Amino acid sequence: MTDAVIVVALLLVAAAATAAVATRDPVRQSLVLSVLGLVLAVLFTVLQAPDVGLSQLAVGAAVTPLLLLLTVRKVRRRAKDTDGKGSTR
Repeated sequence: MTDAVIVVALLLVAAAATAAVATRDPVRQSLVLSVLGLVLAVLFTVLQAPDVGLSQLAVGAAVTPLLLLLTVRKVRRRAKDTDGKGSTR
């Protein structure tokens, strides 16, 4: 039973990682990265490392995707501002 759960968790990690690499849009990619962090947290919990799973849940599934989304938003806003004014800062 335990081996089957580990195999399923590993397959989910492989699928989520492949989706993160295959996604082109940065916003969607950060959301897929959040799902990957969640699946990795589940894998760590299945492998009896709940402390690592909780850390992965906090950092990999929440903080990192949030920072990426904020960065993409700022870059797009700055690009929009420079296109409208015709000058670079």
